[in-house]
Amino acid sequence: MFKVRHADWDQRVRESFAQQVMAESLGLRMADCEAGRVVLEMPFNPSFVQQHGFHHAGVTTTGMDSACGYAAMSLMDADAEVLTVEFKSSLLAPAAGELFRYEGRVIRAGRTLLFTEGRAEADGKLIATMSATMMAVRGLA
Repeated sequence: MFKVRHADWDQRVRESFAQQVMAESLGLRMADCEAGRVVLEMPFNPSFVQQHGFHHAGVTTTGMDSACGYAAMSLMDADAEVLTVEFKSSLLAPAAGELFRYEGRVIRAGRTLLFTEGRAEADGKLIATMSATMMAVRGLA
């Protein structure tokens, strides 16, 4: 469906994700990686709950943002890095469950701006959605 811009996109996405200290701290792991689609998962962690015992909205948005960002990165040129330009999230239900799944999908891929959609589920129940714009940035290294 989308044009892959370099042969080693999968390895590059996985290596970049492995460097994410925030993702490691949250316990996020990459469950699936396709061109234009990434799924991250994490188990419930009581260290990240808000006052009612649900995973904090910051955790939910971080998971969706990361999934959307890496979905976008999978379609970028080899010399480009990904940065989030903006996002809007809708929290649909309390983030209660044992397994959290964050899916990011590219819906339109330009050379510089990529438009994505994210979904968060807790034990298979939809708890949040996201619309996010990602930017291909060159010259960061």
